[in-house]
Amino acid sequence: MKGGPLAERIRAEVADDVRELGEVGLATVQVGEDPASAIYIRRKHEAAHEAGMSSVDLKLPAEISQEELVAAVAELNEDDGVDGILVQLPLPGGLDDALAVAAIDPVKDVDGVHPFNAGQLYLGRPTHVPATPLGIMALLAEHKVMLDGARAVVVGRSDIVGKPVAHLLLQANATVTICHTHTDDLERHTLDADVLVVAAGVPEIVTADMVKSGSAVVDVGINRVEGGLVGDVDPDAAERAAFLTPVPGGIGPMTIAMLLANTVRAARYRLGLLAFPGVSL
Repeated sequence: MKGGPLAERIRAEVADDVRELGEVGLATVQVGEDPASAIYIRRKHEAAHEAGMSSVDLKLPAEISQEELVAAVAELNEDDGVDGILVQLPLPGGLDDALAVAAIDPVKDVDGVHPFNAGQLYLGRPTHVPATPLGIMALLAEHKVMLDGARAVVVGRSDIVGKPVAHLLLQANATVTICHTHTDDLERHTLDADVLVVAAGVPEIVTADMVKSGSAVVDVGINRVEGGLVGDVDPDAAERAAFLTPVPGGIGPMTIAMLLANTVRAARYRLGLLAFPGVSL
């Protein structure tokens, strides 16, 4: 299950939507100078520009106070030229990720991490949903992987991947089990999975013999090890699985494509083309 071809189609659709809507803007906020974060942000801005979006790349010093960070986010909330806001996490020590996320206007929270949007997903009424889980679901749909009645296992419980994808799978009528690095006898669960999503951040935590024959396996992990990049799933699992996302080239392209699609959705909220539920926080 390569993500590139589908991601290219989605990005082309996003570009068409941007031309139809007019000005669509994405803003990123980076605190400090983490090189990996800078690379991720640069790729997001390049993709936004290719789709015809305007973008704001706000870089703040690592020494910034929590109050100053919240104030910077508040300015972006008030900027009508910005439809989507993404605060690059984790923040440097001394800053509270949760407070920074809560400062984002939920309508502009294209990362889907604000408590309001997370709650909407929990209740089965999704507004903004994190991009990686959306990309996973789109890729499974593209390959016609049956979810209704399927046994789905998610390895990983992060707020940005594991938990939201579990909710999306549940809403697609899969029977969902959430595992993690503390799960005892992980293999007992993964071997039951018709659909296996692995987002634990541990190189090859799932070996080939832990994969059910004929299953669909989504490897979200990107781990730097000696010799290059590896995922959370042993690539030899391809010999047992019906589908397996490659690393790199699987979920990565889908994440950026769905972030752009979320930004278009935010623009539709701004223009009143979609109704955003009332927010009272």
